[in-house]
Amino acid sequence: MKDSVDSSPTPPQESKSRRLSPALLLRYVRMRSRRFLALLVTVTHIVGALTSVQAIMETRTSQGAIAWAISLNTFPYLAVPAYWVFGRSKFDRYVEQSRENLESIRPLVAGFIEKAESENFVVSSPDPHNDLMKRLLRVPATRGNAVELLIDGDEIFPSLFAGIDKAESYLLLQFYIVRDDAIGQRLKAALLAARARGVRVHFIIDEVGSHDLPDAYLDELREAGVEIVPFNRRSGLTNRFQLNFRNHRKVVIADGRHAWVGGVNIGDEYDDGHETLTPWRDTMVKLTGPAVQSLQFPYLEDWFWATEKLLTLDWDPVADPAGGDLTVLAVPTGPADPFETCGLYFHDLINRAEQRVWIASPYFVPDEQTVSALKLAALRGVEVRILIPEKTDSWHLDLSSWSYAPGLLRAGVKLYRHERGFMHQKVVLIDDDLATVGSANFDNRSFRLNFEITMEVRNADFATKVEKMLVSDFGDARLVAEGELEKQSFLYRFGVKASNLLAPVQ
Repeated sequence: MKDSVDSSPTPPQESKSRRLSPALLLRYVRMRSRRFLALLVTVTHIVGALTSVQAIMETRTSQGAIAWAISLNTFPYLAVPAYWVFGRSKFDRYVEQSRENLESIRPLVAGFIEKAESENFVVSSPDPHNDLMKRLLRVPATRGNAVELLIDGDEIFPSLFAGIDKAESYLLLQFYIVRDDAIGQRLKAALLAARARGVRVHFIIDEVGSHDLPDAYLDELREAGVEIVPFNRRSGLTNRFQLNFRNHRKVVIADGRHAWVGGVNIGDEYDDGHETLTPWRDTMVKLTGPAVQSLQFPYLEDWFWATEKLLTLDWDPVADPAGGDLTVLAVPTGPADPFETCGLYFHDLINRAEQRVWIASPYFVPDEQTVSALKLAALRGVEVRILIPEKTDSWHLDLSSWSYAPGLLRAGVKLYRHERGFMHQKVVLIDDDLATVGSANFDNRSFRLNFEITMEVRNADFATKVEKMLVSDFGDARLVAEGELEKQSFLYRFGVKASNLLAPVQ
């Protein structure tokens, strides 16, 4: 009996495997590997084809749709993951959430507008631009505001930190980039001091821009009661891997009475602390008046998306105590808008210009509609000037921007390249009475992918101040000559064209 197990016949499979020679085993493994590889290739190309259908249906520009469709079907192994990280142009979950939020926020908007109208703060002139903005935006332009132009870090940061130090009730902050450096430490100290005196502090950061902000920085603020949260752009299954949609807004609101908006983030480079790009040229505005409440609505939407909570804020519009009476419009834009609000907004400004269009933008990679609008403005006699940096922190965007130079110059557009440090401001001047300062660049990302905020000021005196500032900037720039690109080497010109191919998707 004890030998019965040992004497049992060998199972057929085990017997077969013992009889296989090493050569047969190797052939068997290779055969299975080829089958697996063939299956993987087939599945990958099927996924690429299906993803290209989505790209064609959802990508907002024909150039972008073509670029994605070709790459997804030709190189699906790289293009498929790249599309799900960078390619999508619709923030679907945010759109759904915004519709849900609207039911909670709509009464606040209606209440604010009713109060503002009763105090004669709402601008209701029959201007075509004003009518268009009413259709694109939820909150109208208001009067009774003061706007202070802040130039560079030596004006911006003292004003900003003084405002934080004077806050009595609450602070709302959002920045694309927050660094743990000297400026970042100053901000943290100011927020901790605000919490110590009982001020509520709500802070939104973007995960991409602030990806290297250490946990210790965040933990210290949270332990003190600061509600600091990521924008949470990856919330929801379909957003899990995407890096495309970024909250690029730079806003500080104190007590619903003062606000700061512009191009500056929290980092030493914005205060001339960059190793190679100093001096850093940037612009913000400080606002006082009913326009501050207008800024609270996009912040409230972003906060609700990030936390699923509403905030208790001051919605009573109050005129600037010093008697300022500037007309100001807050223009929040983003990929959840039913229309491409950012692009439409700037197109309208360019089309309505009669004397001049001056644009300062660190990244100038516009779509064809914007290029056409600029050319038409120049051809009808409008003075069109575009100011971009000579030094840049993005070489591929700089190369891409060169591709627009020949056509624009032929149409009479004047292209300037700022040579003194890095120019990072986002400013537009239209004629003699309208200027904008905000976070939006003249590129596909700001027009279609980023959440941005732009403040429009309609006032001749303020426009004169912006004009003076830009004239000084043009003095630090060189005028690009016709044929300049054509004189570059073939490799450089090829790089320009190659970089521009990515313009619709970068």
